[in-house]
Amino acid sequence: MNTTAQTLPKKSFKIQMLAARETAIIQSVNRLLSEKGFDAMTVDEVAAEVGIAKASLYKHFTSKEELACAAMVIAIRKALEFIQSLPVEQAAIDKLKAVTRWTMSLKLQGLMPSLPSQNSSLRATLMGSKDYMDGLMAVSDELGGWIEQAQAQGHLNKTLPAVAVLYTLFARACDPVLEFLKMGDQHTEAQILDLVMSTCFDGLSAR
Repeated sequence: MNTTAQTLPKKSFKIQMLAARETAIIQSVNRLLSEKGFDAMTVDEVAAEVGIAKASLYKHFTSKEELACAAMVIAIRKALEFIQSLPVEQAAIDKLKAVTRWTMSLKLQGLMPSLPSQNSSLRATLMGSKDYMDGLMAVSDELGGWIEQAQAQGHLNKTLPAVAVLYTLFARACDPVLEFLKMGDQHTEAQILDLVMSTCFDGLSAR
């Protein structure tokens, strides 16, 4: 018998069920944050959508802020995974476009939580979350580097501060124009993405 090989212990059924419930809670929060935003979302709505009592929900997350923070942490991790999946040799401008289109696509699908307002209680919770802040810094560093490269290569306006471009791209993840165009029911999702990508990267000037 090979004694060097060790089998990892299986997670108990209870732990698996708790993990599945937690995933369902975060998915619900993610959708509600995308649809309504943090201020309008309620803990009662989350519990009702998941199908559990509010008391059970509080066993996983102690507050509305903690609920939303968990969803935001997962969103930032997914963004970092997508960023790191892009080919190293791809042009910086094309990477920026790929990330922007990906975030807007998630927004149209109701899978991208909206960023909190400046005076939101969630903002303080996010600022105090090491997982969120570390992820945000990693994403910002990657995008910031690509922005500077794209400016140096003449693909983006060199007179704009890189941080202004960065925040402009971040804003596309919660751009209400996406929902307005979708509600108009005159364009496919692909066409909506093309339109907003054009206004973002090409501007509004006549050509």
